[in-house]
Amino acid sequence: MTPSVSSLKNLDLSLLAQRLGKLCQQLQVEVTTAESCTGGGIASAITSAAGSSAYFTTGYVTYANTAKTRLVGVSDATLQAHGAVSEAVVKAMVAGACQDSGAQLGVAVSGVAGPDGGSAEKPVGTVWLAWGNVNHQEAECFYFPGDRQAVREQAVREALAGLVARLDAQADGQGEK
Repeated sequence: MTPSVSSLKNLDLSLLAQRLGKLCQQLQVEVTTAESCTGGGIASAITSAAGSSAYFTTGYVTYANTAKTRLVGVSDATLQAHGAVSEAVVKAMVAGACQDSGAQLGVAVSGVAGPDGGSAEKPVGTVWLAWGNVNHQEAECFYFPGDRQAVREQAVREALAGLVARLDAQADGQGEK
């Protein structure tokens, strides 16, 4: 049975990374990351697992909007219409990262980690995450409490838990565990 994302979030980051690696190797899936507010934290967590080069070859840190456009193909029009911290942008980020890297699954994140930069519409702690590939993306908005470090850590954990949950579901679909 596939564990819920909420139960996965209780695992230590290194255990999540190990589980991700096992699933990637079992399913022969390569993953990629496109990160803004986490600044490479998701890629760092993934590569903390020995052997991660077998399923993680490329990660993108796209902190500035220009990097989102140049590295993962987010259009200026999308950024202008929705802002960097939005569903449309993270979906474009994950699609672009998968397109450029050739990965079959990716995660993208953009958010307001603080302590400044928040607004009434997007307060500090607002984080959008998207999981998917070139053809299909799913996004979710989170509101993480705490200071800058806490927001970033929660975003990394949620990103990994989402990758693991999606691969667990794929493994279940193949009749394997």
